[in-house]
Amino acid sequence: MLLPVLVLAGAVAGGVSGARAPFACAPGGPATSLPFCRQSLPLRARARDLVARLTRAEKVRLLVNNAAGVPRLGIAGYEWWSEALHGVSDTGPGVRFGGALPGATAFPQVIGTAASFNASLWELVGRAVSDEARAMYNGGQAGLTFWSPNVNIFRDPRWGRGQETPGEDPTVAGRYAAAYVRGLQQPYGGRRGHTRLKLAACCKHFTAYDLDKWAGTDRFHFNAVVSRQDLEDTFNVPFRACVVDGGAASVMCSYNQVNGVPTCADGDFLRGTIRGRWGLAGYIVSDCDSVDVFYRYQHYTRTREDAVAATLRAGLDLDCGPFLAQYTENAVAQRKVSDADIDAAVTNTVTVQMRLGMYDGDPAAQPFGHLGPQHVCTPAHQELALEAGRQSVVLLKNERVLPLWPATHRTVAVVGPHSEATVAMIGNYAGKPCKYTTPLQGIGRYAQALHQAGCTDVACKGNQPIAAAVDAARRADATIVVAGLDQKIEAEGRDRSSLLLPGRQAELISSVVKASKGPVILVLMSGGPIDIGFAQNDRKIAGILWAGYPGQAGGQAIADVIFGQHNPGGKLPVTWYPQDYLQKVPMTNMAMRADPSKGYPGRTYRFYTGPTIHPFGHGLSYTSFTHSLAHAPAQLTVRLSGHHAVSSSSLNTTARLSRAAVRVAHARCEELSIPVHVDVKNVGDRDGAHTVLVYAAPPDAAAGGHGAPVRQLVAFEKVHVPAGGTARVEMGIDVCNDLSVADRNGIRRIPVGEHSLMIGELTHSVTLGLEQLGV
Repeated sequence: MLLPVLVLAGAVAGGVSGARAPFACAPGGPATSLPFCRQSLPLRARARDLVARLTRAEKVRLLVNNAAGVPRLGIAGYEWWSEALHGVSDTGPGVRFGGALPGATAFPQVIGTAASFNASLWELVGRAVSDEARAMYNGGQAGLTFWSPNVNIFRDPRWGRGQETPGEDPTVAGRYAAAYVRGLQQPYGGRRGHTRLKLAACCKHFTAYDLDKWAGTDRFHFNAVVSRQDLEDTFNVPFRACVVDGGAASVMCSYNQVNGVPTCADGDFLRGTIRGRWGLAGYIVSDCDSVDVFYRYQHYTRTREDAVAATLRAGLDLDCGPFLAQYTENAVAQRKVSDADIDAAVTNTVTVQMRLGMYDGDPAAQPFGHLGPQHVCTPAHQELALEAGRQSVVLLKNERVLPLWPATHRTVAVVGPHSEATVAMIGNYAGKPCKYTTPLQGIGRYAQALHQAGCTDVACKGNQPIAAAVDAARRADATIVVAGLDQKIEAEGRDRSSLLLPGRQAELISSVVKASKGPVILVLMSGGPIDIGFAQNDRKIAGILWAGYPGQAGGQAIADVIFGQHNPGGKLPVTWYPQDYLQKVPMTNMAMRADPSKGYPGRTYRFYTGPTIHPFGHGLSYTSFTHSLAHAPAQLTVRLSGHHAVSSSSLNTTARLSRAAVRVAHARCEELSIPVHVDVKNVGDRDGAHTVLVYAAPPDAAAGGHGAPVRQLVAFEKVHVPAGGTARVEMGIDVCNDLSVADRNGIRRIPVGEHSLMIGELTHSVTLGLEQLGV
């Protein structure tokens, strides 16, 4: 996000530490008796009453993130922009740490938490963050509108912001979005869309936003050319889940254009899809300064007033930045927008504030008014951050050496640029953590640590103390190298040009391996994938772990896995490609599907079938699991609705029936689900957690029929299984959502015929048939 270039008078992020004064409708205030302060009235009616009492100038000042107050009605100024990607963050101006609230729990960066494949954990983290955010609001040091999560698809391995996302898979990203939003918002009372909220979440950045700055192209000028097929089955999937399944109160539009139209000025997207098809009951906000960006840099409109008209008429409600406050009144004077356009936008934002209780008087008297400093950085939240860090770790390689044993490995050389990591462990969009546990500190709780960094920083250029690290490895019983990336390599506004380790890191690792008298364990911290083929193929490197950016307790989490206190169960949420993949895929090519005629290999495990360093979903354990299918039908009939039902005479042959694909809109989708029950047996000698991944392939996916993915994750569940035990996992496959494919026009269709469900070593076939009339 860009910082707004103008701060409007009267907008404040929060008061001094301590009890917060009422935002509006204070007892004895100038508006207490007015309808918009009456809690007995419907929220939307209250919002309309308020908007009707405002002057045009007052309403215009409410169209921006640092909204001005309305003193004559007892309404305070409000800063909409707060962040809570993986903990309360002071990245935006709405949050201020200090006094009784000096920091907040810093959970692992999202890409790591996604690696847990544990939807229950995702919601628990959201709930903990929600407690701390509301406590900070009560103390006058935060708002209640948090512009998180980021649910863009991690399409290209070079993307600097991929770390903020749940990864490359639409199903995972969608489920993460819904779970985290539910945790943050914790809706209560009323029907859907009218519920009260603890916080208001915002899913960003809609849509097809996954390029920041690469090879001369930046996000402010980029036109993402995207097929309707890819929009439907890839880029828009997590946003739909965020709104429809999670009930998010907000969606943020992005900087880029999609097919020649800025997303923040695209009425088909904002009014048609987000608010119309998906039923958003909330507000749509621009990424910061996006309106100015499409006027100033993209030259999408001739005048500033035209830009105001384009975005308000498209359905934008709130501008992060000053643009609408500066130019909307001129646009009205020029008859390019109407007061009704402004009223609609302000009504949407005020309604969300009312759902948050901001017009209900004293915050202390409301359901979450008891939350305060004692609810921030609690032992329970810090333990949850540690557990999330443990579940984020992915064991990429193990030559039957891990876990290490303190009785055998008494001295351990701890080397690498991240060996004493602190800030690097929390990634971007982070706040001020409660405390840190570095890898060196974590390992030191299990063994005597001989510390020599070997590289003074992640860049690891020029003269580096590699020789000292080699000497430590020569003297130790085992060596742990903590290497990887940081925000100087991958970040917002910074995409990578290489998948290799930076600088001399690979040299450090290889030198230590040659000298070490004991096993070498490589730990990688990063958001994006790294080509570590040299280490994967080196038998002297006994184990490799990926830890993402593991949060404030990351050092302890890593050590607990290495020394067997925690049995790793994480899976990669992204494909790890070899370096030469980059030569075949410009970041600017948005196509997901492969095009062999042009040498284009496709993207993500769903469409790319070439060589990998590690595939999506890869992750080892200290034990072994087997699957057996306990229950799943072999056949299922798709019933068609109304006049779409087919007669036997309309399908001449069985072959024609097998090639049919029914539009989802024509099917009776209610309760059209495939129950899949899987027994997971732990055949090893350690307790462990295992993620059951269910992939589907339609009847002719191998031949590219219907433009379908080679395979698609359709369900996943994590289960803990004791050594020697068996646990049953029961899942449901939604036929209309999970087994449909998008055609080239973006229309979802259900292929009729034999679908394959793949679960570990198992493959099960389910034949979908059509109900025929007159048979």
